[in-house]
Amino acid sequence: MTTAAVDPRAGRRCHNALNSLHATLYFSPDLGKEFGALGVTHPGAVNFAVRAAAMGPVGPGTVTATFYNYKYDLVARHVPAVWETASPEQCLDARARAVDATLRRLLGEDAVASEEMAEAARLALRAAEACARPARPLYAAHADLPVPEEPHLAYFHAATLLREHRGDGHLAVLMSAGLDGLEAVVTHTATGKGMTPKWVFGTRGWNQEEWDAASGRLRERGLLDGDGELTEAGVALRAEIEAETDRLDRAPYEHLGAEGVVRLTELATGFARLALAAGAFPRDLLGKS
Repeated sequence: MTTAAVDPRAGRRCHNALNSLHATLYFSPDLGKEFGALGVTHPGAVNFAVRAAAMGPVGPGTVTATFYNYKYDLVARHVPAVWETASPEQCLDARARAVDATLRRLLGEDAVASEEMAEAARLALRAAEACARPARPLYAAHADLPVPEEPHLAYFHAATLLREHRGDGHLAVLMSAGLDGLEAVVTHTATGKGMTPKWVFGTRGWNQEEWDAASGRLRERGLLDGDGELTEAGVALRAEIEAETDRLDRAPYEHLGAEGVVRLTELATGFARLALAAGAFPRDLLGKS
């Protein structure tokens, strides 16, 4: 496959389409059903187990470090206790069953069994060949997992690899920009593309007082105005963060090549739209308030 340069924004669009389907798992009732059968019933414990299981029975420090925008106190309530209820291996198996059920429910059997799904899996796996392990712990942990045989599961696995590869790089950029986990969330929410404060408080463990304090620090830096909106400097910083994240994440998409990226984006967008039409996400998930 050609290694011709690909517009970084094309790689970002491809990632966004892939990630849209990947993210449906975290809101899927099938996930709660599978983990509930293991005795893991708290949504927070499920969330940490789903993403962290590939790293083994790690502690709260490792999870907080690799997830970045979760409050340590929340993580420590569930990790490492969750591994006493279900081993990482059991959690990975439960996740695979939940992925299978979720994709069949959201996309339909025809899409799951389609040649388009098989093609998307091949393209996404090819892109993931160029991902790199150094300094990317969540990606590296998932890269050590076997590739599932069924195309829809292989597609989800590849989307996970590409998601975590970009995500690990993104965290390095956030640190370089001087944004802690909550400040990163506040600025992302201020763009209108991030989670609402309600969802941040419910899933990340922060509260209104901490949100207000983070907003105050951002105002002192000239990144937020008095109304909580991004200033010109704030908009510029978020743009720089995305551009640098693109730069660190360019290898998979350059490896796939421009035509492959266009085709994978087309296929991934189609699957994501099916999932959205099936009600994959809460209506109040994204926004400024």
